[in-house]
Amino acid sequence: MRTTSFLLIVVVVIVYAIGVPATGCGESMGTRLWNTTGANGLEPIKNINDKHIQELGDWAVLEFSKRVNCLVKFNKVVSGRQQLMSGMNYELIIDVTHFEGKDGKYKAELHEQELTKKRQLLSFMKVN
Repeated sequence: MRTTSFLLIVVVVIVYAIGVPATGCGESMGTRLWNTTGANGLEPIKNINDKHIQELGDWAVLEFSKRVNCLVKFNKVVSGRQQLMSGMNYELIIDVTHFEGKDGKYKAELHEQELTKKRQLLSFMKVN
């Protein structure tokens, strides 16, 4: 009797987990912490295919996925801007694939201090 009840509970939990979509995939994470409009010191990234820029994009997607329980796969950074400010501020437009196979673009804002090897994801939001 106990085994049957336990198995029933396990089946219900699995069905619930499968039926409930991952939360947060279309939602924003964080808030913009610096002004990204106008002439504010953000300069276009000259070589968007640079290995370091692509690695930053991959890292941002992984951080977002961990924080909001959303399964997305990094494809590539498609554009971006940067600003030198006690480290480097980045605004990256990243192409991702959602777990159901749909592609989408997100804007990630992050700060990196290369000397100390510290990174902080400030915001991550879906863009059209």
